[in-house]
Amino acid sequence: MGDLKFSRLFLVVTFLVFLGVCRVSVAASAVQQKKNTYIIHVAKSQMPASFDDHTRWYDSSLKSVSESAEMLYTYNNAIHGFATRLTAQEAKSLQDQPGILYVLPEVKYELHTTRTPTFLGLEQSANLFPESDSESDVIVAVLDTGVWPESKSFDDTGMGPVPASWKGACETGTNFTSNHCNKKLIGARYFSTGYEATLGPIDVTKESKSPRDDDGHGTHTSTTAAGAIVGGASLFGYASGSARGMAHRARVAVYKVCWIGGCFSSDILAAIDGAIADNVNILSLSLGGGTADYYRDSVAIGAFSAMEKGIFVSCSAGNAGPSAYTLSNLAPWITTVGAGTLDRDFPAYVSLGNGQNFSGVSLYKGDSLPAKLLPFVYAGNASNSTNGNLCMTGTLIPEKVKGKIVLCDRGINPRVQKGAVVKGAGGAGMVLANTAANGEELVADAHLLPASTVGQKSGDAIRDYVLSDANPTATILFEGTKVGIEPSPVVAAFSSRGPNAITPDILKPDLIAPGVNIIAGWTGAVGPTGLAEDPRRVEFNIISGTSMSCPHVSGLAAFVKGAHPDWSPAAIRSALMTTAYTAYKNGGKKLIDVSTGKASTPYDHGAGHVNPVAALNPGLVYDLTTEDYLNFLCALNYTSMQIQGVARRNYSCGAGKTYSIGDFNYPSFSVSLQTQVIGGGGGSSSGGGSKSVVKHTRTLTNVGGGSGGSTYKVSISTTSPAVKITVEPDTLTFTKAYEKKSYTVTFSATSMPSNTNEFGRIEWSDGKHVVGSPVVISWI
Repeated sequence: MGDLKFSRLFLVVTFLVFLGVCRVSVAASAVQQKKNTYIIHVAKSQMPASFDDHTRWYDSSLKSVSESAEMLYTYNNAIHGFATRLTAQEAKSLQDQPGILYVLPEVKYELHTTRTPTFLGLEQSANLFPESDSESDVIVAVLDTGVWPESKSFDDTGMGPVPASWKGACETGTNFTSNHCNKKLIGARYFSTGYEATLGPIDVTKESKSPRDDDGHGTHTSTTAAGAIVGGASLFGYASGSARGMAHRARVAVYKVCWIGGCFSSDILAAIDGAIADNVNILSLSLGGGTADYYRDSVAIGAFSAMEKGIFVSCSAGNAGPSAYTLSNLAPWITTVGAGTLDRDFPAYVSLGNGQNFSGVSLYKGDSLPAKLLPFVYAGNASNSTNGNLCMTGTLIPEKVKGKIVLCDRGINPRVQKGAVVKGAGGAGMVLANTAANGEELVADAHLLPASTVGQKSGDAIRDYVLSDANPTATILFEGTKVGIEPSPVVAAFSSRGPNAITPDILKPDLIAPGVNIIAGWTGAVGPTGLAEDPRRVEFNIISGTSMSCPHVSGLAAFVKGAHPDWSPAAIRSALMTTAYTAYKNGGKKLIDVSTGKASTPYDHGAGHVNPVAALNPGLVYDLTTEDYLNFLCALNYTSMQIQGVARRNYSCGAGKTYSIGDFNYPSFSVSLQTQVIGGGGGSSSGGGSKSVVKHTRTLTNVGGGSGGSTYKVSISTTSPAVKITVEPDTLTFTKAYEKKSYTVTFSATSMPSNTNEFGRIEWSDGKHVVGSPVVISWI
């Protein structure tokens, strides 16, 4: 009997083990069979002679690993290749096929989410540099969430015929027809195939499967870049005045690549591919993903192809500041833009029961608070959650906040959502306090209830009061719009910072532009907060982010392009960078980083804050050709295959040739000095015991004109006596337009503690023009 029981037990255990093994095998099989989107980069030059069309070759290669797979896109301009859905095993098999360079997984990108023309001095440019008709021939392409064509910023009154160079289209779709385009908004397309392959069909009850913008972000960025002049613009009376894009006479072409679930690289690449074919002049992308080597970064690869066609590419730096190494869009053929503030603010004062007053900001427009102090409570003491201080959905106890002003801490959930949570719980108002992550940076919001955002120091003092007083009270006073704020600009705390995580020898960001509290066109589909519970509809909205600074530079590039149609993208970027300023016009003090309250560095502001009027006549430029960029890739020791992945061509670095990033003709300097400690002891040295010397060569092109010639003399500044910078020659004389002259910079320094940085500046001036370059020196 015992043996029978044991046999039955053995059979049961064996069956269970077998069942478990089967489940594991099925699970493993499911993983193997799961399909994902891949972008396939192909060496077109290796197409077998048996094929007369490259798409047939692509299809044949694909069918060799999967009979059921279909191409989502074929790419002809941004890359050579296609996008498809494959299992991991199929992707691996395809990678081994002849002519296949790379099989790259789909990447999800996120959006980097009036007063400006006056602040930038554009209103004086009409007198200094009369507007050229050629600006209306410039086409600015914006890859974003689409467009709200009814915006007054797309009024085409007075505009001439669409440029003959335009080859694009105005696509129809949900709530959008070709009639929505005009002589201002000349093109509108949408790309969703990659998105839908991953997340399923677009729900047209929630967003339009068309170029129409149901989010607002795309309309804001496109009208910032090139919106028409609209008088009487404001948000609830805030920032009232004339709204206009940076290049208000330029044309706009919109490419919708971002949806509720994000922006996918296969769609972005398809949009770049289409924009190149459409003959645009400027590409503006206020989005970013993680950092990857250039040959694995779809935006970088597409941007390289655009650059080759003479298209200027501007991208946002990201909103992950103030931490270091947080930048996106690092390729040197992309102009990477950080964010600064304007000299305009929207004060909303918090008045406490103890008589203290604190300055904050707000765009609230609605019923005022009662003309008396109201009970005041800290959210952390009125919550059922351990992180109740953040005013997250469902955390506040209505009985403890009803009729009171609530102090919430900034972080995790959106600022405006915190106010909605307070309002939903019966709160009368909200004070939103910055934490250390945001410091004294004040970003205004169109709150759903009376609310003010205050800096960290004020927030700490207010929190001390509400937690220590037996009966704390408060109120909020709204003061409207105030201009002339000093100092301005300051570097926004959220603006992503260097160093460059991919190529430290290329300084990024390139420059900063206005990105805080920017007013521009908006969608009619959602309110200014973007929250579902916000019933308000506005024509203009005020929002912040490097998403806002990027289209400023895109539009300014169009502005420069209109004045100088023959300039290359590198020349335009150089003009914007070398004329940027790093000190305040009044007093000469260095630009401030709001996250620290101290002087910002080139890791924060790049070459400085954009100065478009000066950029129209920079005197000299650092120009670059496609071959220069290829040599740059050689200096990175890229293989032929990796270079082909970026540049779509067979290019072999010369075996006997020396390539140096130091000879790459970039308008800034980022120098790594590797020092050796002399005299033992180990670790870093901090005295004069060792030296390191690095030489960089640059070439300047004279665009200042003038047959009489011009002579430029160099000036050098550094922040440390340990750094020595010499320039040879120290004088450059130009006798004709577009003449080129080269110089060599020698950087030498005594050793410093490892992983420290020093900063400097090299400027060339002929008495009229100042051509400036930032310098960063790092000790490794």
